Amino acid sequence: MMIDTNSGPQAALKFETAVSSDGTLELQIPSAAGERVVVFVIAETFSDLTASAESSLVFWDNPLDDEDWKNA
Repeated sequence: MMIDTNSGPQAALKFETAVSSDGTLELQIPSAAGERVVVFVIAETFSDLTASAESSLVFWDNPLDDEDWKNA
């Protein structure tokens, strides 16, 4: 089924919730019954990315690079 996605500006709402033990999510949203909505689900797995980024901060501790950027 094709849905027209060029209907102009759309409101973006952000909700945070946890997945229940049966694997479902429940949200109360400010939309009328029967209104079509699009849902994007993003699981928060940023802790791995944050740990990875923080583990290699030594790369940025480079006096020669610092000097080059000061003169850029």
